[in-house]
Amino acid sequence: MAADSITATPETSRVRGLPGLQALGFNRAQSIAFLLLLAFLAIGPFFLYPVFLMKLLCFALFACAFNLLIGYVGLLSFGHAMFFGMGGYLAAHSAKVWGFTPELAILTGGAMGALLGVISGWLAIRRQGIYFAMITLALAQMVYFLCLQMRFTGGEDGIQGVPRGRLFGVFDLSADLSMYWLVAAVFLIGFLLINRVIHSPFGQVLTAIRENEPRAISLGYRADDYKMLAFVLSATLAGVAGGTKALVFGIATLTDVYWAMSGEVVLMTLLGGLGTVFGPAVGAAVIVTMQNYLAEFGAWVTVIQGGIFVICVVAFRAGIVGEIARWLRVRL
Repeated sequence: MAADSITATPETSRVRGLPGLQALGFNRAQSIAFLLLLAFLAIGPFFLYPVFLMKLLCFALFACAFNLLIGYVGLLSFGHAMFFGMGGYLAAHSAKVWGFTPELAILTGGAMGALLGVISGWLAIRRQGIYFAMITLALAQMVYFLCLQMRFTGGEDGIQGVPRGRLFGVFDLSADLSMYWLVAAVFLIGFLLINRVIHSPFGQVLTAIRENEPRAISLGYRADDYKMLAFVLSATLAGVAGGTKALVFGIATLTDVYWAMSGEVVLMTLLGGLGTVFGPAVGAAVIVTMQNYLAEFGAWVTVIQGGIFVICVVAFRAGIVGEIARWLRVRL
């Protein structure tokens, strides 16, 4: 009875996707958006700089992982940079020092994110609101200090000269285009995994906890356990994103574990659309594009980003994708 009361919602019963995509939980508009995403991934590297696209996809996965926590559980973490940055450090170290192949190095980054997620989640998950956010921020700052002091991280120099290696020990990834296809595959797997979680009974329980936690508890659900699982999954995917980025650029630095990175992923998620499937990826694309093409303005990039963010918050309260979805619901 409890499971039925959570999963049999009007939203899930109205899902009607295109043939072949309905099983993924996409409605018609999301199915079209997903096909456009696949087309962009397929032809993008032939028109845009592959390294730029790889950076965009790494941050898009990072933002999607963060959105799983804040958008569907309602937990605002100011410490997600520790998962992203430490995932990058461990992936870089395992590839350069331990000689791991790229896929194993990325998985090592994800495992590091999961380990940190278990530790920090155990300390923070029973708190809510600003208390949860402050605990995650404090833990992230502790991790930043450790990265600054530990020998294997290289301190302020970071881990440099990280080899991309050979995928499965066979396919050379030194060429940007070859590496791009691996990054695109990692992003798609992570994106589809998050989408599957969102549309599963587990995801519906997470949404119920976000909307009314006391009621979910009264129905027999152990809310803290569900939140813990979501937190660890989000941390794991953030570690995968950080590990992938470290291999792309051949370096892992303090920048990715600094508190500003946690603020940046919050900005990406809010700009694209909190609690939407494609919103975080769109927000990441906007932010990374601005950073790339407005770099000549120097420190003014931050000012421009702030101005655009204020405009979007005032004019697009639900984010870019959220407003588009609202417009489609009114028109269709």
